Amino acid sequence: MSGIDEAELSRLMRAAIAGNEKAYADFLHGVAALVRGFARRKIVQGGVDPEDIVQETLLAIHTKRHTWRSDAPVLPWVYAIARFKLIDAFRRRGRRIEVEIGEIAETYASPEAETVSERDIGRVLDSLPPGQRLVVSSISVEGRSISETATTLGMSEVAVRVALHRGLAAIAMRFGEEPA
Repeated sequence: MSGIDEAELSRLMRAAIAGNEKAYADFLHGVAALVRGFARRKIVQGGVDPEDIVQETLLAIHTKRHTWRSDAPVLPWVYAIARFKLIDAFRRRGRRIEVEIGEIAETYASPEAETVSERDIGRVLDSLPPGQRLVVSSISVEGRSISETATTLGMSEVAVRVALHRGLAAIAMRFGEEPA
């Protein structure tokens, strides 16, 4: 799709609005290539298929082509539609990030990965005040939920969250990291 520019796309769109089907097909073909490149550059973490963005953008262009002002450039109009379709796709996906297991399998399958010994965990936990130690141990080591920990320790869930945050922040500071 090299060689097509703003002026050519605008000319094709004007001809398409006037009823030229060949010009409309050429316009959509050119726009599809541009939107495909745009979507691929913007989708870095996956979870959204660039082809879905292309198809939704082309459909929106088709249904809203009467809103384009023929005296205005066409590419900003096209990219605005593509950007909104991309935002809609990310919103539908939510905060989930889907990663193919094959892409990260080598990272987690490495037998040389450093492990933390129970002794190291014990030393870190011993450096915390007793309340924080119990909460961090219950949630981070034993895998209990906040509500289970609150019930077991006779604390409110808010107090458990505060103790967990403070305990993890203390551990992070001890190891020279910024707390989250």
